[in-house]
Amino acid sequence: MMKKSLLMFLLWMPGVIMAQNPIISGQFTADPTARVFNNRVYMYPSHDIKAPEGQRQDWFCMADYHVFSSENLVDWHDHGMIITQNSVPWVRPDSYSMWAPDCVEKNGKYYFYFPSAPNQNARGFAVGVAVADRPEGPFKCEEQPINGVFGIDPCVLIDDDGQAYIYWSGMGIRGAKLKSNMLELDGELQEIRGPQGGPGMKVGGVAMEGLPDGFKEGPFAFKQGGHYYLTFPWVRKENGTETLAYAMSDKPLGPWEFKGVFMEESPTGCWTNHHSFVQYKGQWYLFYHHNDYSPSFDKNRSARIDKVSFNADGTINMVKPTLRGVGVVDALGKIEIDRYSKAGDGVEVALLDTCNTFLGWDANLKSRNSWVQFDDVDFSNLKKDAYLITKVKADANTALVVRENNASGKVIARIDVTVISDGQFRRDNSGQWMNLTAKLQYIPKGVTNLYVAPDGEGLHVDWIQFKNRPDYFSTPTGAQSKPDADGFIRRWMLLEPIDKPNRSNTVFVDSYLDEQIVNTQYFKNQLTMLPKPGQKMKVGKQNLLWHAVESNTFNVRLFRFAELAGKQTYGVLFWAVTVIDCPEQIDDVRLAAGSNGSSIWWLDGKEVLRLSGDRRMVKDDGMSPRITLKKGRNILRTAVINGPGLSDFCVRFVDGDGKPVTNYQITY
Repeated sequence: MMKKSLLMFLLWMPGVIMAQNPIISGQFTADPTARVFNNRVYMYPSHDIKAPEGQRQDWFCMADYHVFSSENLVDWHDHGMIITQNSVPWVRPDSYSMWAPDCVEKNGKYYFYFPSAPNQNARGFAVGVAVADRPEGPFKCEEQPINGVFGIDPCVLIDDDGQAYIYWSGMGIRGAKLKSNMLELDGELQEIRGPQGGPGMKVGGVAMEGLPDGFKEGPFAFKQGGHYYLTFPWVRKENGTETLAYAMSDKPLGPWEFKGVFMEESPTGCWTNHHSFVQYKGQWYLFYHHNDYSPSFDKNRSARIDKVSFNADGTINMVKPTLRGVGVVDALGKIEIDRYSKAGDGVEVALLDTCNTFLGWDANLKSRNSWVQFDDVDFSNLKKDAYLITKVKADANTALVVRENNASGKVIARIDVTVISDGQFRRDNSGQWMNLTAKLQYIPKGVTNLYVAPDGEGLHVDWIQFKNRPDYFSTPTGAQSKPDADGFIRRWMLLEPIDKPNRSNTVFVDSYLDEQIVNTQYFKNQLTMLPKPGQKMKVGKQNLLWHAVESNTFNVRLFRFAELAGKQTYGVLFWAVTVIDCPEQIDDVRLAAGSNGSSIWWLDGKEVLRLSGDRRMVKDDGMSPRITLKKGRNILRTAVINGPGLSDFCVRFVDGDGKPVTNYQITY
């Protein structure tokens, strides 16, 4: 009867891609409009690209639109391109002017509004509409742009009564009602003089009154707490850059009462800003952009998110841009600590590669007094034997310490960073990036903040990540099992490893294996005994146990088994036993095995296969002569020896054609 294994269980959970500010990497995402559809946040940005030859190199260049969505504001899914400039009937080909868009839902249809240069008129911009049945598309473009809208940056507000309003930038900021079809302006067009004294145009809507003097664009209108808000980028200083400002009204088209600025100018001189507001799961958020990934060219922008709050009278509190952004980060994903919530003295952040900025940044913790705090990390998915992995570099020996909450918090993990500078026999790794790991000393419960600091000399940190060790073994269930579909035997009795130091695997010649395995008795009846789960074994000065295991992979990872047992993984000898129960005699089969390290295989006490030398685990690395599996019980055992390597093995029986033999049962 199978008894419970003494092994610990480990679960592998693949890491997820984490996004702090900016939230999208790999492409530029400017002018982000966020909307909530079907309990997800959908973001509709414009797409800055490098200007192709023949286009103005110092200006905005946009050829298409993508849409992204997220359930947690951290992990974003790119649904791909939804519209490209040369697929829109009314857009001038290769105009590269697909500027800030918006998308709203009404009566189960999704209406995507976007500006571009029209092909029938070289002057200015028009605004078109594309319609879809799903928020991610596919979208079908209308043949013509909206009559009476000349400008950029459309935004649509659907009021509580279902009436839709559209706002845009052009000859100031204008607004108008939309007809119920969401495709036409509702109201008469007015003849007004074109910009710079050009020909007159029939323009719809009305100018928004009550806004401050100075350049304004990118309107975003929304309703909250009974108030209507008109928000917009505004240049308040001569030769300045854009702030984000707002006005309030009790009517959707004003007149407006200007309230001021809620986000100040870019601290690094990015000329534009463009934004949207969205309420999601009870919290208001501001989506905006900055040139994080393009610090030397502010026409390539990237989307960001930060929280927004309102005062009792409805006014908007100042929003301070952060590196951390929003959302709870799963500890199993990469945590870019250079996107910190707080930092102490002597912390510098720099791009890893100025030629490929999407690789992100690293945090230079310059001294033992430097530290960063990264808020809202969820440890709920970590298991008992989790570990920390980090990418760091240093010029001198130091350590990276991760604590909970603050400098006096519990130590979650400590990783020693050892710099090798002796180049005579070992490569100098001073100042080189290293991936290092350490087992966790403590696992926080739920969501907490991380405090990361050096202990000793300063160091650079690219990222940290927590991982669960894969669940390589499980407890056998049932009295018997079968080989897997490829014939590999997964159920075994494994003895904890016997210490057998070997400086090199080159010694594993046949004479050595004879001397150290065949002719050395480590325990009584080692070639005939059938151990029981949990049976104790005295081997020299070691007290070892037998374990019943079911390998979750075709190869039995002996070094992982040793880790779970808390034993040495290198310079060891493993013993494994299993029982093959055949309903009938099976003739002319071969034992096919592979092992990392040398191994010897016995069937019913008789050696049938030997893999000597410095081996790597390869399927069917060696095959026995033809053998017979007798009806009833057959005992298969192996001894695997390794020096400075990670031991594992795989084994199966194959027929004369090399096909797996599977018509038997396995007891251990």
